[in-house]
Amino acid sequence: MNDVHELLERAVESAGRSAGSTEAVYARAARVRTGRRAAVAAAALAVVVAGALSLTGAADGPRTEHTAVAAAPDGGTGAGGKAGRLAALLPPGVGGIEQVSLAVLLKGATEEQARTTYVGPLDGEYLVREGDGAGYLLLRFMERADVVKKLGGRTGRSDLCATRGTEPSVSDCVREELPDGSVVTTWSDSMEHGDGGTPRWGRETAGRLVLKDGSVLAARSSSGYLGGRSQGPLLAEPPLGGKELRALLVRPELLPKG
Repeated sequence: MNDVHELLERAVESAGRSAGSTEAVYARAARVRTGRRAAVAAAALAVVVAGALSLTGAADGPRTEHTAVAAAPDGGTGAGGKAGRLAALLPPGVGGIEQVSLAVLLKGATEEQARTTYVGPLDGEYLVREGDGAGYLLLRFMERADVVKKLGGRTGRSDLCATRGTEPSVSDCVREELPDGSVVTTWSDSMEHGDGGTPRWGRETAGRLVLKDGSVLAARSSSGYLGGRSQGPLLAEPPLGGKELRALLVRPELLPKG
């Protein structure tokens, strides 16, 4: 699963960066993870807070606290905002959707530090509220040239469901070749990778749509975060399961026009 987490993490790693670096995130994660599967987990951790956790000037208290949601400029929940347009594509009962910046929300970055350029019309980071619980939904579209660059020359068309070496097989992995030549893959991740205790990130569903031209739409549906500045308890399940995430990934509304 490293390819997808790499794509999302590297795509946003410059957001929220000041004098710090995401290297500190990888170093801390590497101390409690071993092997190739462990590297995937480190990338998965970094993607949700890439940039946010690299800030040197933002304090992160040890306690769990609720903070005001930091919405992106066009993240209103009305029908005209990105969150409203995304909500219209989701199944009933998913919960309240609000576009946020995770760098601002979880680490206290300024809007300028967290500024990110998106390509897809609904790309972004979204907070999903169900009762007191708080989950997240991340979407990111990348052109083929950016995919090749961010994956070190790889095109992203590898079979994510195939076992590689000693890496454990992921659960609920489904790969589907579509009639137009694109490939959509979804899978589940417990986010428990030998750290011990309660994971900072809850279970998630992840997915990737690789278009015929090599561009990629990547997504993560997370049941939540339990670190500092948490927005609430974990959801019982990720906001979208595999079938729901697959249905979202193939929606034309998520792709750039032309």
